[in-house]
Amino acid sequence: MGADGLARCAWGSSTPDYAVYHDTEWGRPLRGDDALYERMTLEAFQSGLSWLTILRKRPAFRLAFDEFHLPTVAAYGDADVTRLLADAGIVRNRAKIEAAIANAHAALELPEGLSALLWSFAPERRPARPSSFAELAPITGESTAMAKALKKRGFRFVGPTTAYALMQAAGMVDDHIVGCHVTLPSAT
Repeated sequence: MGADGLARCAWGSSTPDYAVYHDTEWGRPLRGDDALYERMTLEAFQSGLSWLTILRKRPAFRLAFDEFHLPTVAAYGDADVTRLLADAGIVRNRAKIEAAIANAHAALELPEGLSALLWSFAPERRPARPSSFAELAPITGESTAMAKALKKRGFRFVGPTTAYALMQAAGMVDDHIVGCHVTLPSAT
C-alpha cells in the first residue's frame, strides 16, 4: 500500500518516481517502432544497474538520443559516440552506446518493423495475475525466443532477461500483482 492509499506492486511504492512509472507506464501496451526502440535501449542501458537510475536519467537519454528517432540514431557516427561518451546525463558505456546505434540500424532493416517483430513474441495473457513476484521468472521461453530472433537480426545487448524486462515494461505481459490498483487494457 502506497502512502497515497493505493495498492501497488511492492516495487511501485518504494519511491515517488517508481509510483508514477508503475501507475502510468509499466505494463501498459506500448506500440510504435521509436517507442519500443527507446524501451529496448533503456532496458539495455539498465543491465547491471538499477532501473531507478535509468528512469531518473531518461530525460537526458531522450535529449542525447534525439528522442530515440530511429533514422536519426542510425545515422550517428564517431562524433556522436564521442558526444554521448562525454554526456554526464546518461550512462556512459561505450559498448551500450555502440549497441544502441547498431540496434537502430537493425531496426530499420526489419521489413515488418520493430513493433511487429517484438509483439510477435507476446504470450497469451495468463488467466490471473500472479500473487507475488516470486511466481515470475526473469526469463521465459518467449523472451528467449525474442532475444534469439533479435540477435539473429543484428541486435546487441538483448539477452533473454533484458527481453523479458522489455516485455513487462511494454505490456506484452501483465506482471502486476493481484491486488494492484492498475487496470490494464487488452494488449491486442
